Amino acid sequence: MMLAVSKADIRLHLLCIFFAVGSFVWGYNVGILSSVLVHPGFVEAMGHPNPSRKGVITAIYYLGTCEWIYRGISYVFLSHAASDYFGRRYAALTGIFIVAVGNAFECGATGDGAYAMMIVGRIISGTGVGMLSTSVPLYQRYFFPHHPTPDLKRKKYHVNRIDVSEVAPAGKRGKYVVLNHVGFVAGLAAGFWVGYGVTFWNATEHDIYVSWRFSLAVILIPCFIFGIGLPFLPETPRWLIEHGHHDEARRSLYWLREGSFTEEQIDEELSRILENVEQHRSQSASWTILFTDRNLFNRLWRASLLQFMAQMCGATAMKYYLPTLFEKLGLPTRVTLMAGGIESTLKIGMTVIEMFLIDRLGRRVTLTAGCVAMGLGMLINGVLGQVYPDNTNSAADVSCIVFIFIYALGYSMGFGPAAWVYGSEIFPTSVRARGLNFSASGGAIGSIVVAQVWPVGIDAIGSNIYFFFMAVNVVCIPIIVLLYPETKGRALEDMDLLFNKAIIGVEEIDEHTEPVLPKNVSNSSRS
Repeated sequence: MMLAVSKADIRLHLLCIFFAVGSFVWGYNVGILSSVLVHPGFVEAMGHPNPSRKGVITAIYYLGTCEWIYRGISYVFLSHAASDYFGRRYAALTGIFIVAVGNAFECGATGDGAYAMMIVGRIISGTGVGMLSTSVPLYQRYFFPHHPTPDLKRKKYHVNRIDVSEVAPAGKRGKYVVLNHVGFVAGLAAGFWVGYGVTFWNATEHDIYVSWRFSLAVILIPCFIFGIGLPFLPETPRWLIEHGHHDEARRSLYWLREGSFTEEQIDEELSRILENVEQHRSQSASWTILFTDRNLFNRLWRASLLQFMAQMCGATAMKYYLPTLFEKLGLPTRVTLMAGGIESTLKIGMTVIEMFLIDRLGRRVTLTAGCVAMGLGMLINGVLGQVYPDNTNSAADVSCIVFIFIYALGYSMGFGPAAWVYGSEIFPTSVRARGLNFSASGGAIGSIVVAQVWPVGIDAIGSNIYFFFMAVNVVCIPIIVLLYPETKGRALEDMDLLFNKAIIGVEEIDEHTEPVLPKNVSNSSRS
């Protein structure tokens, strides 16, 4: 039976598309640098940097995103403090503004201090993206389900009724999270194609001087669109209630639920949000519980390790150094950028396919299948590079390119989206944002390591570096199979049972609480 599409459904999907613009900014930042690193104008401006200095330009970006680490420690460093004080929208707006400022430093890098300006710009941009990539999901999260909240003092759960987004939560939760990743991959592809396009802008020395700066400045377009649109979005009902704006909170919630819920149901949900806020204030649970409670710590290290493995598998290298890798295989610069654009465009399609696979096959299946594909891609590149060194066999070079594509597709159906899906669903509501902040820092650390190791390694030991990352992917498979329980189809409130009993001694769970359903959905239609 087909369900009628309500205003709330349309608005929710439009919001998801708009949020993807924020992810697009992040992806473009990554994709465009890979083309800039091989641009002759950039190489000249930076004083012909060696692989180590190129690695610093890439890795230093993640020092900015490591504000995740500091915020995880203090939980008041940047993004969360801005989200609490200014609201979720304006925290994201601050992040976009910081990205634009960092971009200005990068575009203006010239003269004797060009390298230093580029480093400063990369750190600032990384900080902005770090705020953006955490404040947007935090904003988005409050338009989605309000899940059972653990009372950390009384050691029991208060089970809230679930709203429109949870009509089919366990079966479609992965799809909505992966949808956000599509924006990132689209930005990555756009960065490669813009980089390819500016290679034709080379008629004069001035063109070469300007073109790579222009390609960096293109990011200001999605920054402007995202920044202009944010103030027109409704603030989250929870933030409004936290700051005493109850009438505005009701208007915001009505806008989000119109057509899917009755006014009585909306009022009931608003009351429950208010109750949840009061509970949260009275509990004042410290972020240290993630470390002091064994069950929560077991989730934290799993989520952090998954993010770390998602970068140590070689993904950072493939995102930033793909044109350089293609050049090693004998392709001219322009062709390498076109190949990078094709590869990134294929990633979009694979990520869309992953949206439908992840909730059918499960997280562990897609993660392990991705590791197999990535390990195979690394193995073939390593072996062929040893058997046919210095591009002595064109067929071997073509095979290497094909298997780099296979590697990229494996990442897009595995670690790329699934690491974020898994991390976003295993923490209880009261510590979810904090858990995500800490676990995301694992990915930033992995990116720093790979961004610095890969260019030096490929220069020093050549194709042998592929064997190292192949080994990483092979090791990841038993780790995932043995240490990561499957979360497919599990309600978020059941994660404590999945991760070895209760979070901190659950004494009471009301399993008979009926969810509030949209007007056009019956209980029998839920899955």
